[in-house]
Amino acid sequence: MNNAFLLIAPIILIRYLLLRSISKEAYKRAAYFPSLRGKEQYAFYVYQSAILFMLFYTIFLDIQSEGAINLIGFILYGLGSLYYIISMYDFASPQADGLNNKGVYSFSRNPMYVAFFLYFLGIALITESLIYFTVLIIFQISVHYIILSEERACLAQFGDEYKLYMEKVNRYLGRKA
Repeated sequence: MNNAFLLIAPIILIRYLLLRSISKEAYKRAAYFPSLRGKEQYAFYVYQSAILFMLFYTIFLDIQSEGAINLIGFILYGLGSLYYIISMYDFASPQADGLNNKGVYSFSRNPMYVAFFLYFLGIALITESLIYFTVLIIFQISVHYIILSEERACLAQFGDEYKLYMEKVNRYLGRKA
């Protein structure tokens, strides 16, 4: 039986139901992508295609129930889900000027993307799918280019305040020394 599609439910519920219930304004903001240049435009199409693949390919996959790899997968899947929930709450509560740099944003400039990676890596391990894992890596590379466009937009919007934030907090995880 192909049952891995059930693993997709949390990310859909978190992104569409939870965020909308927290803040309709944040729900709209989450769908915004800044203007893309050059490789970023290509990366956007790769990003969209990869996410659709990762969501729907699970229809053909089974949840594997044995071994350390599966246990690690379930742990990463759970951590990714929890981190995504926390990221959504923090995303919905920016400062008055619109900048998010509190909560999980104080140690990752892109916690939702980190959560995505953990979540989908968990699914790749749970299903033991090399194809899924390969598409996840392609997805993550495309995400990097989208993040670059978002950073450019944030620098334009928030100026020195965002530049200072970039100097203190890493793009993916950790505070800078």
